[in-house]
Amino acid sequence: MKKQRISRRNLLKAGGIGAVNLTVPGLVFGSDKTDASGNAVASKKSCIFVLLCGGPSHVDTWDMKPNAPSEYRGPYKPIRTKVPGMQLNEMHTKLAGITNEFCLIRSVTHPGGISNHFDAMHNLLSGQSEKRIQQGVPDDSPYVGSVVAKHLPSKRNLVSNAWLIKCVGRPVFCAPNISSGGYLGSPYAPVFVGSADNHPAMPGFKPPQIYETTDPTRLGNRKSLLDGIDPDALNDPSVKDWQRLREMAFDGMTRQEGRKAFELHREPTKIRELYGMNPLGQNLLLARRMVESGVRFVTVNGWTGQAPHDKKGPPSSSWDMHGGNMGMGNAFGNGSYGMGFCLPRLDQALYGLFTDLKSTGMMDDTLVVVMGEFGRTPKVLTQQPPGRQHWPKCFSAILAGCGIRGGAVYGKSDKIGAAPESDPVHPQDIHATVLHAMGIPLDPATENSGVARSLTAGKPVLDIFG
Repeated sequence: MKKQRISRRNLLKAGGIGAVNLTVPGLVFGSDKTDASGNAVASKKSCIFVLLCGGPSHVDTWDMKPNAPSEYRGPYKPIRTKVPGMQLNEMHTKLAGITNEFCLIRSVTHPGGISNHFDAMHNLLSGQSEKRIQQGVPDDSPYVGSVVAKHLPSKRNLVSNAWLIKCVGRPVFCAPNISSGGYLGSPYAPVFVGSADNHPAMPGFKPPQIYETTDPTRLGNRKSLLDGIDPDALNDPSVKDWQRLREMAFDGMTRQEGRKAFELHREPTKIRELYGMNPLGQNLLLARRMVESGVRFVTVNGWTGQAPHDKKGPPSSSWDMHGGNMGMGNAFGNGSYGMGFCLPRLDQALYGLFTDLKSTGMMDDTLVVVMGEFGRTPKVLTQQPPGRQHWPKCFSAILAGCGIRGGAVYGKSDKIGAAPESDPVHPQDIHATVLHAMGIPLDPATENSGVARSLTAGKPVLDIFG
């Protein structure tokens, strides 16, 4: 029986019934590469960006000031770590033993004084200048995950850009372009995975439908449709590109590799427990599995979950620890907005991630960034229960992998943690550092808009590589 051929016109008409609709956010597929045995080739240069939404207190975590007056230093004591001079909060008992695996930057600053979540997060993720943002200039800049998806798409026919638990609840935590790809368009937007009611620490966790097996008969019919395309229709470059992407999308839908990344039950119990059986720990484990399966960029919301006795707080702002003036409870307590609850979970989750990446040989090609959009006031707020307000002038970040020098401390803050004393690093510099570590050229590039635009306003912090 002669195979039916589809003309260019009919092909364009059929655009809505292919294996995957390419307008779905995050569906950016790269070339399929396998080794001689037919196994997928390991991806090179991926990133896990742990975004501690709300802004953790730098002076209570990674830049403690034990010699400051009592109204500044808070209730915690620092502990020694494996790296001389790199002291951490006493609840970082696990991280203290592996400080040689990461670099700690203590001089991140928004010099323009951006103190609201919305703009501070936009500055960090877009890599654009504070001045431009403060002037209220409409900005359709894509965020760093979208830039990576555009310039370094997956080599494994999988989604290139994912976000584990989208910020929900108060809209102030959601920067404007989080759900889009900015001027790059929706194919480069992240695929959002999970929610407060559906996260990988839950027994009934359900992955996104895009990874689920669809009806075999329908998939077969769609494959026949692709196979029947008239070669003459492919003379048009736009049609050729469309058909190629459709075939890749079909392949991505029918391969097992992507779906298996979400099957955390395949992990040994001891590995799951290494990360911690809570939303942050299991999301970091899922991020590792996604990177291992070919996803280029995974943003992990730093939500540590809700304390059993305290149901306050949406799953986006564990670290917005204002204290009593915003009804969030004691910032130094054991509630959902308390460091007594959140810090041990962060400590275990990061220890699990760094240890796992090292033991599996993935650290060299996996960049890890851990930070919030700003820090907290050096002085503890006087209201009860206590807390700290937003502080954009000085905060800290952890970076590891992809050539980052482990055991290093870069930059220094003043005696109370109010401002950088040396080597200031702007949020857009963190953005540029990520792109540099991933091997993406920082020169202006012509994007989908057809206009040459700079990928970042920052400069990479080259001294932390070694």
